[in-house]
Amino acid sequence: MLMPKRVKRRKQFRGSMAGKALRGNKISNGEFGIVALEPAWIKSNQIEAARIAMTRYIKRGGKVWIKIFPDKPVTAKPAETRMGKGKGTLEYWVAVVKPGRVMFEISGVPEEVAREALRLAVHKLPVKCKIVSRADLEGGDNSENN
Repeated sequence: MLMPKRVKRRKQFRGSMAGKALRGNKISNGEFGIVALEPAWIKSNQIEAARIAMTRYIKRGGKVWIKIFPDKPVTAKPAETRMGKGKGTLEYWVAVVKPGRVMFEISGVPEEVAREALRLAVHKLPVKCKIVSRADLEGGDNSENN
């Protein structure tokens, strides 16, 4: 699973997922990508499941980029525990994803193969997504040329 090697503080506030993604909303490396359409916390095991689904389908051809990283710790208290006595223990790590965020990118395979691999990965994620190409997201690579 993905998780930070070390963190400054062990526990974190929940934070907010308001607004759209201002960064990471362009396809920077690959040709096709998965874009989130709603805000969500994506667990490290869901990211891993999506990665495995993609790489298995493309059979070691092409390249996959994971553009999100689970750097937020989520805590939970045991079941049937009374309130109080401090914050719970760390249970898992999540990546905070806002609408418009490019989560995965893929290149080096034909378009049909890339779209099918990304479709399989979308089924592993807890958020509504769309599959886009570099041409669909204006300014994906054209911004450097202008």
